[in-house]
Parts: sequence; C-alpha cells; structure tokens
Amino acid sequence: MINHISIRNFAIIENTEIDFEEGLNIITGETGSGKSIVIEAISLALGSRADSTFVRHGEKKAIVQLAGELDGEEIIITREVSAAGKNLCKLNGQLVTLGELTETCRRLADIHGQYDNQSLLNPDNHIRLVDSYHEEEIRPVRIAFDASFAAYGEIRTKWRNLLALESDNQRKLDFYRYEKAEIDAADLKPGEDETLEERISILQNSEKIFGGIETAYSCLRDGSASALTNLGNGLHALQDISAYSKEIAEMTEEFADMYYRLEDISSSLRDIRESITFSPDELDTAISRLDQIEKLKKKYGGSIEEILTYCDKITLELEQIENYDDVKAALERDLNAAHADLQEKAAALTSVRKDSASALSAAIEAELHDLNFGNAELSIRFEVPETIGADGNDLVEIFISTNKGEPLKPLVRIASGGEVSRIMLAIKNITGTYDRIPTMIFDEIDAGISGITASIVGRKLREIAENHQVICITHLPQIAACGDANYRIHKESDDDSTYTHVDRLSESEVVDEIARLLGGETITETTRLSARELMASVK
Repeated sequence: MINHISIRNFAIIENTEIDFEEGLNIITGETGSGKSIVIEAISLALGSRADSTFVRHGEKKAIVQLAGELDGEEIIITREVSAAGKNLCKLNGQLVTLGELTETCRRLADIHGQYDNQSLLNPDNHIRLVDSYHEEEIRPVRIAFDASFAAYGEIRTKWRNLLALESDNQRKLDFYRYEKAEIDAADLKPGEDETLEERISILQNSEKIFGGIETAYSCLRDGSASALTNLGNGLHALQDISAYSKEIAEMTEEFADMYYRLEDISSSLRDIRESITFSPDELDTAISRLDQIEKLKKKYGGSIEEILTYCDKITLELEQIENYDDVKAALERDLNAAHADLQEKAAALTSVRKDSASALSAAIEAELHDLNFGNAELSIRFEVPETIGADGNDLVEIFISTNKGEPLKPLVRIASGGEVSRIMLAIKNITGTYDRIPTMIFDEIDAGISGITASIVGRKLREIAENHQVICITHLPQIAACGDANYRIHKESDDDSTYTHVDRLSESEVVDEIARLLGGETITETTRLSARELMASVK
C-alpha cells in the first residue's frame, strides 16, 4: 500500500505531503483546485513518463517521493524531473531505470482514469481480460500455443524465402557452381598460406641462412678448438673428480645436460645445413601458389578458413537449388504439420478462453447488478479471424445490454460515460481479486453518475477497500461520505504565484466538506445535518 507521498515544485504544487490510510481514501476539492495533479504526481512516482512541463514555473526541478509497503517490505520511490528534461528514478535510494521502476510499481498500485475507459471500449483489449481472469489455467495453454506459433512462423518464413528464390535459382546455380569449382580446384589447406610465406622467406634468403648455420655449426663442431671439443674435455675432467664431492657431482650433472643439449643442437644445425638448397623453380612455384591464395582471399574471404566456410555455405545452397523440388516438398510437409499443430494448440486455447469468458461475463454481470444495472446482461463473444494470429484464433469482444428488452450490443456502442465508468468499476472489482495489487487509485470514477447510482458506486468502493487500499478523487457527496480518510485540495494565490495544498480533514471538517458538496460554498446547519445523515447511512 501507499503510506506517504511528498510533492515538491510539481505543476502548481509547491510543497505538499499526504499520509494515506488503509481502506478508502477520498480526495475532494473545487474544479481546477489540482485534484488530478495529485494523481499525476502519484502516477509519476509509479513509473509514468516524465515531462519537463511538470516542473513548477521558475523552479529547476520537480521531486515526488512515495513511501509504501510491498510484499511486507518498505519501499521508497523517488522521481526527479528537471526543467531541462532530465529524468531520475530511484528505488530505495538506488538509481534504477524507468523499466525497472515500472516493473516494481505495477505490483504496488493500479491507477484507473478516463484513459482506461477508452481502453475498455477497445475490443482488442477484451482478450486480455479473458486471459487474465483464469490466468493459471490459460497460461500453460498459451505458452504451448506461442511455441507452436513461433515454430510455424519459422517454417513459413523458410517456405516464403524458398519460393522467392525460385526465379533466381538458375542464375545462382551457374554462379555458385563457378565459385565452388574455383575454390575446389585450389585445394586449399588451413594454414597453407603461412607455411608458404615461411618457405618463400627461406628460399629467398637461403644463402644468408646457410652461412649463418654453417658458422654456428663450425663453432660447435669443427676443429680441435671447437666448443663441443672443449666442453667434452671439461666434462671428462669433472667426471673424474665428481666422486669426491656432492656439490661437484651436481655441477657435473648440469654440465653434462648442457653438453648433450648442444650436441643435439649441432646435429639439428647439420641437418638443416644439408637440407638447404636453392631452387628457382620451387621459389617460383611457391610465389605463384601464394598469389593464387591471395586472389581467392580478396574474392571469398580474408583467410583460408573464411574461404572454406564460404565454400561450405554455397555448397549447401547449391544442394538446395539442385534439389529444389525435394526441398520444397519437404518444407511443404513440415509446413502442413506445423499448421496442423498450430490449429490444435489454437483450438485448445480457444476452449480454455471460452471457459474463462463464461465465468468472467457472469462475474461482471453480477457486479453490474450491484451497481444499479438491475437488468444488465453481458456476454463475451468469440469470432474466428481470417488467419491464426499471435493471440490465437480468437477475436473477443464484450457485448452488453443495460436495459430490459434491449438487444446485446458491442460495449463500444455504450454512449453514457457514467455507464462505462460503472462497468470499469465492476471489472476492477473482479480483477482486483486475482491480481493482488494492494492499492487501487480511481480518478473521476464518478463521471456521468449521480443520485442513487452515486451511492451504490460509493458502497462498491467501500467493498473494494475491504481488501485493498483505495485512493479516489470525487466531486460527489455520496462517494465522499464513504471515505475512511478524507482529504481536501484547495488552491491559493498571491501577487506572484498560485499554490495548491492538500489537508487531511478531521471528522467535523469532513462534515463541512460533504455539506459543501451538497449545497455549495454556503454551509448551513441544514446542509451539515444532511451531510451527517448521508455519512451515517453509508457506514
């Protein structure tokens, strides 16, 4: 629930704080006093889009802070909007994105205003009501349908792409065959270019390489003063005395390791020296081969691996083109099977939806009877669209008759704003039982109603408030009299600015406020008596 809201420099509100209570919180005030501004501030805190026009004239930024409880834990939400258009969201002191804030707040409160009436009149939204009502039963069926719809869409896309390629197949066939033949003829090996580059480098520098190896080998092997001869003599001398000292024995072992390692190196140098030959033909062949590879790289990829990957790709496309009829027939079978599965899943979804729609229509109808629609009839009708869509094979629309003897008509053709408001209230009362949102906010729920209907709406709001915190803006005394906590918004002006204030009303002030709503600005003992009688009748 929402416990507290602080509003600073928001529209015509300079600095206002409101402590909300459990039950039914009623906000009243003169037209233009700023009642809807408070709801806009609450809506901003709950994740609505920020607008720099919210910032009070002459101020740098507007700040709205909301404190409440969600799932047994306290939460604090802060929204800051600067005159320059910057927007800041905080949840429990931590910066969060607007999406993260909205995800949390949709579990905290539900705001209903005139926009929701328009939303209710849109038949596209009626299927959402049906799916939400029996959500636990519908969700697994919907998940299965979504998976089938995605699978069918993927195969259908492949099918359409295949058909689109049919006219272009012959041109691609000749082109791909040429490219594949060129790559296959090259008989490329991964890493071949690097090996060729090294071999060319050796061939081009063979004389220099031979001289360097010859010099190194001579130092190690040639002559009585060679390095290995001297090291061998030193090794024999150490071996003769190694038995006399552990330290000398260890050094002799290390010395021997180095000697034998150098012997291995000298043998390798000898092998390389003997293998080095300069062949102009081999060099020309290597250069020509590398040039061939570089040309293929420019055409098909930056490396041999990329060329081979491209070759694999066009090979698959060639197989598809060369076996077009077989591929087409296979896709047709897959498409028909996927469509049959989709029809089956859609039929299952329609079945559980109709069960939900039947129960939902009965529940809404019962609520409407409570809301002074004594002869109301309501039906949720299904039609089959031309094709199965992302929402299934259902077009869902609410039909209603509010007067005895009248035929059921689409809800969108209900002309009275008061009727639509009551229908929305009935739906909100039903949805509130299963969405478990702790706070419900109603802005001008009383539009277009008066008299006994207003009293019934007030009673219905009190019923909702037994299980939810309700915040309601109203201009009707019959609804205001039902409040557990009442607030009045009033506006003041001086020479420079206009200010809006929100005051929590005491019991006597509630009487005066309801008397004002009953009789205008002039409050008399008669209107006070009427206010007390009205309050007593709804408690």
